[in-house]
Amino acid sequence: MTSKITFELDGKSVAADAGETIWEVAKREGTRIPHLCHVDMPGYRPDGNCRACMVEIDGERVLAASCIRKPAGGMVVRTATERAVKSRQMVVELLASNMRPPEESPDNQSMFWDWASSMGVAGSDRYPSKFADGHAAAEFDVTNPAIAVNMDACITCGACVRACREVQVNDVIGMAERGNRSVPVFDIHDPMGLSTCVTCGECVQACPTGALYEKSLMDETHTVRAVQDFDKVVDSVCPFCGVGCQTKVAVKDNRIVQVDGRDGYANENRLCVKGRFGFDYAMSPERLTKPLIRRDDAPKAGDIDMRDVDPLTVFREATWEEALERAAGGLTSIMAAHGGQALAGFGSAKGSNEEAYLFQKLIRQGFGTNNIDHCTRLCHASSVAALMEGVGSGAVSAPFNDAMKAECIIVIGARPTTNHPVAATYFKQAAKLGKQLIVMDPRGQDLMRHATHSLKFKPGTDVAMLNALIHVIIEEQLYDEQYIQANVAGFEALKEKVKDFSPEAMADICRVPAETLRDVARTYAKAERSIIFWGMGISQHTHGTDNSRCLIALALITGQIGRPGTGLHPLRGQNNVQGASDAGLIPMYYPDYKSVENPDIRGTYENFWGQTLDPKTGLTVVEIIDAIHDDVIKGMYVMGENPAMSDPDQAHARGALARLEHLVVQDIFLTETAWHADVVLPASVHAEKLGTFTNTNRQVQIGRPALDLPGEARQDLDIIIDLAHRIGLDWNYGHVSEVYTEMAAVMPSLKHISWERVEREESVIYPADGPDQPGNEIIFSTSFPTADGRGRIVPADLLPPDEVPDEDYPLVLTTGRLLEHWHTGAMTRRAGVLDAIEPQGIASMNPREIGRRGLHQGEMIAIETRRGTVEAILRADREVADGMVFMPFCFNESPANMLTNPMLDPFGKIPEFKYCAARIVAPAAAHEAAE
Repeated sequence: MTSKITFELDGKSVAADAGETIWEVAKREGTRIPHLCHVDMPGYRPDGNCRACMVEIDGERVLAASCIRKPAGGMVVRTATERAVKSRQMVVELLASNMRPPEESPDNQSMFWDWASSMGVAGSDRYPSKFADGHAAAEFDVTNPAIAVNMDACITCGACVRACREVQVNDVIGMAERGNRSVPVFDIHDPMGLSTCVTCGECVQACPTGALYEKSLMDETHTVRAVQDFDKVVDSVCPFCGVGCQTKVAVKDNRIVQVDGRDGYANENRLCVKGRFGFDYAMSPERLTKPLIRRDDAPKAGDIDMRDVDPLTVFREATWEEALERAAGGLTSIMAAHGGQALAGFGSAKGSNEEAYLFQKLIRQGFGTNNIDHCTRLCHASSVAALMEGVGSGAVSAPFNDAMKAECIIVIGARPTTNHPVAATYFKQAAKLGKQLIVMDPRGQDLMRHATHSLKFKPGTDVAMLNALIHVIIEEQLYDEQYIQANVAGFEALKEKVKDFSPEAMADICRVPAETLRDVARTYAKAERSIIFWGMGISQHTHGTDNSRCLIALALITGQIGRPGTGLHPLRGQNNVQGASDAGLIPMYYPDYKSVENPDIRGTYENFWGQTLDPKTGLTVVEIIDAIHDDVIKGMYVMGENPAMSDPDQAHARGALARLEHLVVQDIFLTETAWHADVVLPASVHAEKLGTFTNTNRQVQIGRPALDLPGEARQDLDIIIDLAHRIGLDWNYGHVSEVYTEMAAVMPSLKHISWERVEREESVIYPADGPDQPGNEIIFSTSFPTADGRGRIVPADLLPPDEVPDEDYPLVLTTGRLLEHWHTGAMTRRAGVLDAIEPQGIASMNPREIGRRGLHQGEMIAIETRRGTVEAILRADREVADGMVFMPFCFNESPANMLTNPMLDPFGKIPEFKYCAARIVAPAAAHEAAE
């Protein structure tokens, strides 16, 4: 154990841990010492440059900066001597003298003015100021859509530089000039809005003076205005990606005006552009506020362009009573005529765990079918299938934070700086500490700038590349024989399978040099602790399960699992895709991945719910769409999902929605899917609801309401319960906690994690060993939750993508996300800042490919596959490989999924979003072909 350092602080004997500063000890002891350059958040090193935290130490001639000075045994420290107080006061007065008076400052409630006020400083008459004559020009930069820069308030403390370069590791902000002319700059003196800034806002949260602040705190003309008092600040959790950042949501007049990060396990105060600045979708004038019923004379959605039509020409407003009766009546009449198998439900990974649990319960108990699915089918279904098969669990084995504990980090088929930006900060920080970072991606990406190994392999050849790595590990006997004997089945079959997958044989196939493959294999296998992260670049293929099987095999044969800094982590895309899957929102499993085909498990649920249940696995998302065309599925209930945008081959998907006899959509906006509905039910956004959410780390976290519901919109949970009553279910829930308690009763993963505990602790990682024991960050430490307790290796064959380029379609189309937009864009396209940064549909190609084809960046092009044609603005992007086109799928004016291949992975039933054959045609030619 590390010995404590005992010293005297203001006459009191105190103890410091090794490495603690005087400032940190004083804070713990309840002594307030002013600070400006010192950012009191995790990840920030003290800098000691502002001198606002000076204290007096007996026997020393000069005062000491408490934020960087570490105590020594027997030291006597005094924080409130006249000398120390006057020194701090003088520092603040000098700084204030060169700033606008607080009544003219745009952020007069900044930390600086709080400290100044506590010292009685409101400016200075003693020291010269550039504002003394009132004629100094304001130094404002409002070119960034979200952040205002007010250099009048800058004290060059360097907090913003540390925020950008050391915490977020974006390397945009630096210091220029020298002496009293030093100033923070963006790139090389660029305006912030024209720099490479990714608008994460870390610098805003770190700035102590208001030199950087949110434009949401300015008035409509974006002129200077003092920060307002907030009506309330609510502790909650971010509604976007699977990282699950904890947030502080500030509200004024029932509007969110500011979001900051909290010191949560997953984010340590950090946020990204979506989490910090993407909140205003909740207050969008496009919010649904009244129930809608399709008019009897309305055309089918497929016959209109919804962007050009007034919704009230298609729908009429209705009372909740009428809308719910119409919704329930249409579904029950189909069930009466055709049975429950004629119905299906799409739930939401954006909703809470409680909503997911009740939704799947309604479909199973109320309709008697397992035709229930959600967006995990379109993102990580193949990963979950391989994990269930290989290690008996679909959850990650270690949190992404463990990148900091690893020696070797593999990131494959994922773009964390785009899709999981806060998780990416840990990867970048690990690389700065000297860890081996291996990034594998057919496209280039920002994370490769930090990598020790960057492998740009040929799209669709993941198995060839990964089997080559396994070949090297086995050939060179780098595997952990002892671990395999004790914990792994299937090694001999793998050994036989990969004999023909030498790096030399695979190099031409995957287009990675053989020596690079050998180096990567050795690096991963020889490291004391190696961890693998992957994303939808692995899973969204017809061979996605095989891709994941290879990653699982890598971990099992090297014993790189079950210890801190090791493991397997598929990065989850949506805020609650882990929780929704855990809660049973999938067709083959009840909550906690219990098979619906197992009669004993089914019997348990029949007794628990008091209802005979369907003994057969239900249909998945794409299978449901096909079944509608086959006239098998006739009615659907869709909550918070948008298959008209997210499903592959959109014309096929939208055609299916138009064929339904009855479609009920519960959502916050009139989405592309809602346009097809017979009944539309206005629901609640994340910021309006109370519930739990489970992030990619297995953290069960609580989200709290910050806003009142608009108009007649209702809570999602209440709508589900009301519909359940109307189809004959005798449900009785008085509070969301009662739903959680029922859910936890059938989910062993939530044992010892009560509603009260989540409320009290904010976040608990499952599984937990006791009600007072912390959750286990690392699982599979002693065995796997399989029948024999062993991990199972399933060797993978090399299979091509379903549709490869040819003479007619010579390019590869791949789809994905942008940093600023999320999923189908229903939320982020209605967030002003996010849509201002990325306002229009794009298609990206390598500049060389653009030149070879005689195209020009910025022109409108048409991308065509065998399923359709979509127009988009051409963007030059050096990260895109030659022969490839990349399209984000969030733009309804350029819907990429109109083009994608619906062919499924046979195990995970996930479509091949990441690969299909495409070509570029002139827009005019595309229009002629369509006519």
